[in-house]
Amino acid sequence: MGIVTTIAPIALALIMLALGASLTIQDFTRVVQNPKDFIIGIVCQLILLPVIAYLLIIILRTPVELALGVMLIAAAPGGVTSNVLTKFANGDVALSISLTAITSLISIVSVPYVVFLSIELFDITYVKKEVSMLSISLKMFFVVTVPVIIGMIIRKFANNFIINNMKIINKISIGLFIIVFIAIYIEEWDSIVMFITRAGLVAFILNVTMMIVAFYIAKFFATGVAQRRCISLEAGLQNGTLAVFVGIQLFGNNMTYMVPTAAYALIMMVTSVIFVLILRKQS
Repeated sequence: MGIVTTIAPIALALIMLALGASLTIQDFTRVVQNPKDFIIGIVCQLILLPVIAYLLIIILRTPVELALGVMLIAAAPGGVTSNVLTKFANGDVALSISLTAITSLISIVSVPYVVFLSIELFDITYVKKEVSMLSISLKMFFVVTVPVIIGMIIRKFANNFIINNMKIINKISIGLFIIVFIAIYIEEWDSIVMFITRAGLVAFILNVTMMIVAFYIAKFFATGVAQRRCISLEAGLQNGTLAVFVGIQLFGNNMTYMVPTAAYALIMMVTSVIFVLILRKQS
């Protein structure tokens, strides 16, 4: 676990720095000017996803030692990967970036809240006793919010450089995400194999269900096809690195929580690419 616990916070901070570098003030003002699609996306991401995850845990009778990991990945905001795949799917990239940015900033409150509520609901006792909701929020602030702000400042003073190298920045972000999960699989392969059947099932059902549900909610309420595609991908693609970071704060070297996170990260990359290919054929 040493490699994972060391690189996850660094990788997350760099990923958020890259996200900040991709943002402008317009990404936030756009939300105020066109709130409808954004609100639909936020509801799917921050409310519907954790609710569906909780219901699946109950229905599938997911073991308690894995249940919190499922809720952790469900509570995580969308990742940079969703922005890239939204572009490939001919979705609303501007909306995707706005949703990723704002859900990431909100996550310093929403993720600890969902996680600690889940701890109470599942009566979980193996979480570090000294960890509080406030301490998690403060740590997330320094590795999520601060890098985003720094990235936006860099964008303001080096706008042309950032625009010209945005593809490289996105590739680096995705690469860091992949490195974290390769480290998990390498370090904990024996344990992952032991739990993967149960964790893989709930992760797969959660991921596919959420993309489908979000797609049809957006079909009825969003303003267009591009927005529908964006919202569906945002709801299905989570920031797994952030989930790993929070898990490290809660569980230390107990890797059980990582199993659903690692399973979801692997599954979501496959299902989302298939989903994007289907959408591109329909274009």
